[in-house]
Amino acid sequence: MNLELRHLKVVCAIAETGSVTKAASQLGLAQPALTAQLQRIERTLGGPLFDRDRRGARPTALGELVLSRARVLLPAMKGLQDEAARLAAGGDDMLMTRYRIGAIGGPVVAHLLHRLSATQPDAQISTHASYYVDELATMVLAGKLDYAQVGVCGDALPSAEYGLVWHTIAVDAVCALLREDHPQAAAAEVDLADLSEEQWVAGAGDGCFADCFAAACARAGFAPKKVLETDPRACVDMVELGLAVGLCQPTFRPPVGLTSRPLKGAPLRWRIAVGWHPDSPAARSAPKLMQMANEAYQDVIARNENYVKWVADHPGLSGIGAVPPQLAAA
Repeated sequence: MNLELRHLKVVCAIAETGSVTKAASQLGLAQPALTAQLQRIERTLGGPLFDRDRRGARPTALGELVLSRARVLLPAMKGLQDEAARLAAGGDDMLMTRYRIGAIGGPVVAHLLHRLSATQPDAQISTHASYYVDELATMVLAGKLDYAQVGVCGDALPSAEYGLVWHTIAVDAVCALLREDHPQAAAAEVDLADLSEEQWVAGAGDGCFADCFAAACARAGFAPKKVLETDPRACVDMVELGLAVGLCQPTFRPPVGLTSRPLKGAPLRWRIAVGWHPDSPAARSAPKLMQMANEAYQDVIARNENYVKWVADHPGLSGIGAVPPQLAAA
């Protein structure tokens, strides 16, 4: 027996319902017929896909492997069918009509959504927030998100483990978030060594940023005092109260009384990237969406006049992501 998409739908239905009986009802099949079909699928794949007992059906290791592939293939096939139907109906607009975008956060995604809504006012747009790149990448791989907007240390790239395409929007110098009356706030940039006695605060997240910050401080000749990790609003409050100096992106717009300054020599950089699965329907709309993402970044960074001037005076320390050849040709 050759494995077909309908067989993958059966496996997914059993996993989602946790029961062969419930899956049969969902699929409109008799329970014995579905059981027999599952047995044929398992023989084809070489082993049991579920451990079944009175409590229901739970995927085996082989079952988890099959499910991980099925959750990519089925949405991709559905997207292909939808696009083919639109094309057959005489439409030449191949843009998606539903966008599910996960994001670590920041104003770039807000401006991207604003542009997307203006370009496609009838599109259905939903968002999912997470501090963690792996969580967003996993959701894209599982077909639960179309795109993931993430941030990673500037000299790193998001993991290739998930098989996603990543487009860099920009690589920016990390800034210090200071009170306007801080002694270092008057300069166009701040030497990290001049902040050696400060306590630090930064937003939550994963990746190598904490280690890279510690290494940057070591190169500047000191070990940082405790770095507090919390949500963005609490970070702002701590800086306003004089409890700490913050670490922020130049896209962040400080509230009244605070300001941001690039760290001299850009010892820390931050990469903003958007990812999608190359075999998903999102891949076809990616060139247009990435153009809007690049424009959204330009909208946001233009608000930080000090940083724009600093970038002009320090070429090579920050940069806009180039459009990959596969997107430029799309």
